[in-house]
Amino acid sequence: YSLLMALMLFYILLGMFLDGISSVVLTMAIVQEMVLGAGIDLIWFGIFIVIVVEMAQITPPIGFNLFVMQGITHHEMGYIAKTAIPLFLIMVLMVFVMIFFPELATFLPENMRGPRG
Repeated sequence: YSLLMALMLFYILLGMFLDGISSVVLTMAIVQEMVLGAGIDLIWFGIFIVIVVEMAQITPPIGFNLFVMQGITHHEMGYIAKTAIPLFLIMVLMVFVMIFFPELATFLPENMRGPRG
């Protein structure tokens, strides 16, 4: 759990300054080895990383999705950042639910794989 919490905080902080694909490409070579060493399912981790990177895209100062919303709505950045806070908190809650109940995230991929062996 501590590795997942550290990675979540790391990607949120990184997402404050980089876009999502850049942060994943820059770090995945090292992070994947840590995740494999911890025995975490890579499909589950892929879902986890997508959610966490999307959370990071709505965090100021450089949350790229905030700039997209500003361009669409023509509101001030401060207003958009304040209105994104509840969505960020919902995503944090969703990550915690996914950590404590991993089968929620892997139910569909497991059924698409078919029986093992």
